[in-house]
Amino acid sequence: MFEKLEAVEKRYDELTKLISDPEIIANQAEWQKLMKEHASIEDVVLKFREYKKEKAKMAEAEELLHDPEMKELAEVEYYEAKEKLPKIEEELKILLIPKDPDDDKNIICEIRAGAGGEEAALFAGTLFRMYSMYAEKKHWKLEVLNENETGLGGYKEISFMITGKGAYSRLKFESGVHRVQRVPDTESSGRIHTSTATVAVLPVVEDVEIEINPSDIKMEVFRASGAGGQHINKTSSAVRLIHEPTGIVVECQTERSQFQNKDNAMRMLRTKLYEIEKQKQDSEVANARKSQVGSGDRSEKIRTYNYPQGRITDHRIGMSIYQMENFLNGDIDEMIDNLIAADRAERLKGEEE
Repeated sequence: MFEKLEAVEKRYDELTKLISDPEIIANQAEWQKLMKEHASIEDVVLKFREYKKEKAKMAEAEELLHDPEMKELAEVEYYEAKEKLPKIEEELKILLIPKDPDDDKNIICEIRAGAGGEEAALFAGTLFRMYSMYAEKKHWKLEVLNENETGLGGYKEISFMITGKGAYSRLKFESGVHRVQRVPDTESSGRIHTSTATVAVLPVVEDVEIEINPSDIKMEVFRASGAGGQHINKTSSAVRLIHEPTGIVVECQTERSQFQNKDNAMRMLRTKLYEIEKQKQDSEVANARKSQVGSGDRSEKIRTYNYPQGRITDHRIGMSIYQMENFLNGDIDEMIDNLIAADRAERLKGEEE
């Protein structure tokens, strides 16, 4: 581990010189690339330097233990450093785990009603509200890209983009099947119904990250519409893009301008094509380490929201929270923190093996 850390520190020093070079600064694309690499390893280097500082302090104090006048003070410093070092070592191990390159990206989230008819659509609406409130708490921007509302205020499907630092790193483990157990408002006998909704969280990608051949795309335009005749446009501003090689279809109809809808639809299409490639890589990694966290499999039942018991259970980590109202109001950080910790532990185990 320490050989690797020495190499990372050496690279960091090289990068520090390069990003100050006027010739490199003049080439903005190269400078930004180097700046990104510099920032990505800075935390590791600073923590390694902290480790070396404590190690040197411990060695210095050890020498002074033989000096009767300095012994008492040296003992305090020696044992303080000795206590700190294992903790710093553990932090270094975590920092050396390869970071998901998508963690800092914005996201496109799709929520679709699953089994359960109108109740499933209402649950999709509940999940959308939960993520909207979470985004608000984080001071992230949320923009609806496409929606298909039902008469009672639910959604057959809704797609939206969340823009904010670390959005993907916080929400990527939300992908999968969410199950709800509750008595629907429409149920007169008071029977508990089980319904589902699927959530897909995808990192937003830039043009340079994935190339799309324009001849592979078929574009259709139509009039935007909503439940009960809401949002009806007199012009064909809504856009549907069909990527013929993969059969992927995306729609966007929330903007009044056809150009804006097409731009958003292209963003969604790039994101979905990128996700196909990412899932191939992720499945290989997941198979190698047999991790239950973060596989992103949309068919996997990841969480149950049990209203009668006021309990939310995440099946991947076996964690339950008994604060239904707060959770659905966007207070989901405790669950997210535990999912991140479980994934990190799994990856750390994989690194050690």
